Amino acid sequence: QVPLIESGGGLVQAGGSLRLSCAASGRTFSTYTMAWFRQAPGKEREFVAGITWKGGNTNYADSVKGRFTISRDNAKDTMYLQMNSLKPEDTAVYYCAASPLRTYDVIKYDYWGQGTQVTVSS
Repeated sequence: QVPLIESGGGLVQAGGSLRLSCAASGRTFSTYTMAWFRQAPGKEREFVAGITWKGGNTNYADSVKGRFTISRDNAKDTMYLQMNSLKPEDTAVYYCAASPLRTYDVIKYDYWGQGTQVTVSS
């Protein structure tokens, strides 16, 4: 059973917006640090944005600062990524992940979703 389920990906023109959601499945992640990562073809998986379990601390990759906003609703066990001013270089498969540690290091994330494709056309 996949513990995290992403949704909201799709095809959008440059400058457009998308909102990704990540819902817990089968267990709660309300006390976990959660994050979004992305992987473009031929590239390594990279950190996009992260949020601590109470939501008091957020962190963003430089490439998305000012354009993306991460948030979470622990009552719904759901995390979100609002993506505005999308660029073609944002095209990738986006994954949500959860870690029991306060970290944004990809290797320390134990639970992953299957990913959702985001494609930004120029």
